[in-house]
Amino acid sequence: MPIVQKLYIFYRDLHAAVLLFPKVDKHSLGQILQNKSLQLIETILIASRLNSNAKKNMLIQANGQLDLIKLLIRLAHEIKIIDHTKYLSLQAYLQEVGRMLGGWLRSLQ
Repeated sequence: MPIVQKLYIFYRDLHAAVLLFPKVDKHSLGQILQNKSLQLIETILIASRLNSNAKKNMLIQANGQLDLIKLLIRLAHEIKIIDHTKYLSLQAYLQEVGRMLGGWLRSLQ
């Protein structure tokens, strides 16, 4: 599944970025970002195995999780624990995942 592949690469890059966070942020915002990202991957994998009505509900939930991750990445950038280049890279992955997720949701309507 291409969306899972994108999220896999996103998580790999996010993990590398979190390792560079200051200690206080690594164990708070960094941990939350990693947990929410893994939850999103899990939600997408579960949704891929459900019937269309249940799948739609899971994908709506995944869309909310994605929005939260985008917000947390932006916060990390604004408080200067992620540099601008890494921020743009991570957001590009999330934008692509958002397009894929939106297309998947539209196909179910």
